[in-house]
Amino acid sequence: MTAPIPDRPLVIGDPSGPSPPYPLRMSGQVISGFGRGSKELGIPTANLPVDDALTPWISSVSSGVYFGWASLNLPPSHPNSQLPTSTPSNSNTTTTTTPSSNLTRGANGFTVFPMVMSIGYNPFYKNTVRSAEVHVLHDFGAHDFYGAEMRLLITGFIREEKDYAGLEALIADIRFDCEVAKRSLARPGWAPRGVDVEIDVPGEKSGEDGDKAAGADVVVMRGELDCGWLIRPSELPEDKGEGGREK
Repeated sequence: MTAPIPDRPLVIGDPSGPSPPYPLRMSGQVISGFGRGSKELGIPTANLPVDDALTPWISSVSSGVYFGWASLNLPPSHPNSQLPTSTPSNSNTTTTTTPSSNLTRGANGFTVFPMVMSIGYNPFYKNTVRSAEVHVLHDFGAHDFYGAEMRLLITGFIREEKDYAGLEALIADIRFDCEVAKRSLARPGWAPRGVDVEIDVPGEKSGEDGDKAAGADVVVMRGELDCGWLIRPSELPEDKGEGGREK
């Protein structure tokens, strides 16, 4: 069984970006899963079909936890479906206190979010069917997105799947996975090119009185990673930065 306190790196991969065989691509419509994410773990997940014919690489990869980017085309009925298109900025990274309004929404309706996902059988629950469960690192409130089209750009591998002595140990490891994903993705070589994305990077932030308090800064950034799979380049809003430089 696995101890509840992880002893592993906080950041995965070279700063320059993913190494082969990554990034890997996966897509599909969100389907109903086991119903444990929100109810038992407090970590909602979206399930995608595991189909070797559509995603040939999935049968050969190790079962475990991965991280990367999820592009979601939310249905019109979803409260988060009408995210405004981002406005040009003069820097590649800013800090904001107003999530959602800073995200790029493609003309195809897709919006990009950081994600962490598991591929495997989840030994703790003794699943008999291999699943792909995605935890989108964005607060959607209590709303699910069953039926929404999702595209994944998987940039790296965090750890192999494990069994646990109890639920608390499982939750502790998942939350650590989320922190690893956020820290790893919040680098120019790992963030999408031409798209504004938000990551609440774990760390220290200042309170109103100037004192440091444990928390996270919501960082809006765009990087150098090809994101044509997530949002087609032709469907990105025109956005030229300082001095006419295309961003």
